[in-house]
Amino acid sequence: MSKRKDKVMSLSGIDSSAVSKQQLKEYFYSYLDSGMHGIGFSAYEEGQEPGDELSREQVERRMAILKPHVKWVRSFSCCQGNDLIPTVAKDMGLKTLVGAWLGDDLEKNEQEIAGLIRLAKAGLVDIAAVGNEVMYRKDLSEEQLLEYIARVKEALPDTPLGYVDAYYEFEDRPAITEACDVILANCYPFWEGCAIEYSLLYMKDMYRRTVAAAAGKKVIITETGWPNQGEKFYGAEPSEENAVRYFLNTQHWGQTDDIDIFYFSSFDESWKVGAEGDVGAFWGLWDKDEQLKYSQLS
Repeated sequence: MSKRKDKVMSLSGIDSSAVSKQQLKEYFYSYLDSGMHGIGFSAYEEGQEPGDELSREQVERRMAILKPHVKWVRSFSCCQGNDLIPTVAKDMGLKTLVGAWLGDDLEKNEQEIAGLIRLAKAGLVDIAAVGNEVMYRKDLSEEQLLEYIARVKEALPDTPLGYVDAYYEFEDRPAITEACDVILANCYPFWEGCAIEYSLLYMKDMYRRTVAAAAGKKVIITETGWPNQGEKFYGAEPSEENAVRYFLNTQHWGQTDDIDIFYFSSFDESWKVGAEGDVGAFWGLWDKDEQLKYSQLS
């Protein structure tokens, strides 16, 4: 860490008056080269969406792009080619947080759970995630989710296990928090309408609240990020400069305070427009064509 970087980083993040856009770009590349803890693996190429089968070639190509910059990758499903993600990651020497995607399709849930157990027993899972934002979406009852967690825990007694959801769910649902070995929290100041100037302080408070609810268990931030295009969400404004600032603030805080953070996301995915509005397609550090962003920031 250079003294220059430390000087421009405050408790609330980068002091914009102290750096130019060119310096922001230089810091972005510097932090990227120094290595992130982890990243969410965006699997789907342009024209694909969940339900389409992933090929090994596309997983290997995208993983090779990420490999120099991360220690961990996070996957979100164990079906339809997503099971290739931890396989390829391990072949490239990366650690894996592997998720079983749960929803209201109980038959599909069984396939996901079976896939997660199979991958873990093959030695391909460093942390298992049973479900992602199921409580937030209200796809299952708390009792159903707890049953899935118990089944996977029984099958994989030696694999650390958690459930991924918005940070506040772990305050509101102590039975789920108790059932997890690790607490996997999504923290998005953007989706709570926070202006970029206060976003780092806001995320620190999200993390603090999760740590309090975790009662001594390890807390991992499994998703956080900022889009570079799209409509403003209350006080949160997408832009290239804001996306770079948020990335730098997050990485600096994670490295300084030794917090495990999975940045969201690796590559832009156009299919997300339907679920999240126009910002949904622009969360990647790389664009939909797998080109690193922000080279033109000036």
